[in-house]
Parts: sequence; C-alpha cells; structure tokens
Amino acid sequence: MRVGSVELRSPVMTASGTAGYGDEFAAYFDLASIGAVVTKSIAPYPWDGNPAPRVHATPQGMINAVGLQGPGVEDWLTERLPALLDTGATVVCSIWGRTVDDYRRAAEMLADAPQAVVAVEVNLSCPNLEGRGGIFAHDADLSSAVVEATRACGRPRWAKLSPNTDRLVEVAEACRLAGAEAVTLVNTVLGMVIDPETLRPALGNGGGGLSGRAIHPIAVRAVHDVRQALPDLPIVGVGGVASGWDAAELMVAGAQAVQVGTASFADPRACARISRELAEWADERGIDALVDLGAVV
Repeated sequence: MRVGSVELRSPVMTASGTAGYGDEFAAYFDLASIGAVVTKSIAPYPWDGNPAPRVHATPQGMINAVGLQGPGVEDWLTERLPALLDTGATVVCSIWGRTVDDYRRAAEMLADAPQAVVAVEVNLSCPNLEGRGGIFAHDADLSSAVVEATRACGRPRWAKLSPNTDRLVEVAEACRLAGAEAVTLVNTVLGMVIDPETLRPALGNGGGGLSGRAIHPIAVRAVHDVRQALPDLPIVGVGGVASGWDAAELMVAGAQAVQVGTASFADPRACARISRELAEWADERGIDALVDLGAVV
C-alpha cells in the first residue's frame, strides 16, 4: 500500500491528535501492524494549548479546543520518538505553526530525523497570526507558502486540509504545486457547544473542532470532490472512521489510505481492529488491491 512514494504495511493509520507523541498505544496493539502512527501535531516550540475545559462530548462525536498542546519538535525527537521507534512503528510526524516561519523551523528540525519517520503531515488547519487569525487551509496562497517553506524536512509532505471552506479543491491543488505529495482530508469541522447551566460556551476557548461519526459524510464528500478534480493527487482520508466499512467508504471515494481518530478515544484498539475489518471486507469481496477502490466512484 502506497501514499505517493511512501510505502505502508496497511492502509490504516492513527490520526494526528489521537495517538499522542510516542508509544501511547503500544500497550493495546502492535504498532508495527498498522500503516503508521501519525503524531499529534507539534510546533518548533513547546505549547500549552487552550484553557480548560477543552473537550466536550456531542452526539456521535466530540468537540475539542485543546489548542495543539505539545512538547515541541526538539523534545519529541529526543524524548518521545525513540520509544516509538522501538516498537517497530512507521511514523508520520505532524507539524503546525502560527506563522509560515514556524512551519519552516519545524521542518528544518526534522531534516535529520530517523528514516522510520517516513513523511511529514503539514497541519494547515491552524490560525495564521500574520494574517489576522485566518486559517491557513482556507487560503490557497497561504497554504502554498507553508508547503513550500517545509521542503527542508527532506521527506514527503502531506498537507492536512480543513473542510470549512468552499475552496478545498483550489487549496489542494495549490499544495500539490508547492510540493505536497498528498493531502489528508479532512480535519475537524468548526463548531460550538453552549452549556445549559451557565449559558456560556462549554469550552474554555469558546468554539472548537467537531470530530467523530458526525463528520464522516463530510469527509467522504471532500475526498470524492478532490479525487474527481485532481485524479493524480494521493489522498489520505480521515473523519469518523469507526469500522472497516467506514475506511472502505473513504477508499471507494478516492483515498489511498485512511486514518482513525476519535474512535480511538472510546477504544484504544480501534485502529488495529479497523485494519482487520477492512482486510476482511476486501477478502469477502475478492478485492486484492484496495488501492483500486478509488476507481469505483
């Protein structure tokens, strides 16, 4: 199974934001058995994230405003990555920043990372402090600038994009032209929850990102639309994957691989289970090459 030039043991990976920074899932399943562990997005500096409360349950999902809390790239490389590599896992490092230069610095710090870090996922669904807080992934030019700035990482880059824009195809194309080998579709959907007692936002930062089963059809549509418009651009599908069929559905829509996110909070073994279910689903239908599913729709 391949995403661009990256070869994976399985088309099923963990999703950034749900697998921590290291070997957190190793107690639950063999991390070498899945496609890759995608780290929680890290910046070139430590970041405390948003004020509590930061997570709230919703029907068929959750809304979070954690705010990309993380230890920073240097700490991850020296303190977290070694234990993850000891499991035999394939690793994709997700990075974020508040400015284009933040992304550049994070990429430069990853240039000498071990070969088992096979790709860098560039999380573009972050507020751009240089652009009055606008989301990078909502602007094709900004997204292109970030992808271009991350070349120094020295490995394939996957641009993780937001569904909260009607310019998704345009942004995906801009990322491809800037050097992204693939796109990850999609990040969370913007939302808000009001506390019925206080009549104030339930999350400390106000709004947040909705994930889980509720956004799965949105992810399927995003994958389909980008595949139709850009048939040669590899896609990693993510959003509400909780079963083998959910994974297959994204692949039928046009993804080469998928990521399992919010389902892992309820079941830390979800990624391994879904990988097995997807393989069983394909076997039952005599499908030898899952990558060919993208030709169905």
